[in-house]
Amino acid sequence: QEQPMESGGDSVESGGSLKLTCVASGFTSNNYCLGWFRQGPGKEREAVGSIDHFGSTTYAESVAGRFTISQDNYKNMMSLQMNNLKIEDTATYFCAVGTWGSWCSARSPKFSYGMNFWGKGTLVAVSS
Repeated sequence: QEQPMESGGDSVESGGSLKLTCVASGFTSNNYCLGWFRQGPGKEREAVGSIDHFGSTTYAESVAGRFTISQDNYKNMMSLQMNNLKIEDTATYFCAVGTWGSWCSARSPKFSYGMNFWGKGTLVAVSS
């Protein structure tokens, strides 16, 4: 199993956009849950969003309407398009993958516990 790998983190001004990518090439299960998480400075890790093998997506309330998750199954790749970025979006963003279950939702308290493999993160810094 290869560790998922994130990329695309950068510095951006408030109101700007950024796209993150996660490659999870080593995960072979047909029933999967892919997730994005983030941890800001001095904050606990929080869920951002999810996408599963059905193509269904969920989002945390704080990012709904601004962030969009998509996937390219052929490339085992997931993307996080972030628009209208706010200073409070500043964080290290992590992707994770696990075998699908009913916990596969950014609104579920069990969301992170269902993940089996985690990336090392990519930093997003939003300035005014």
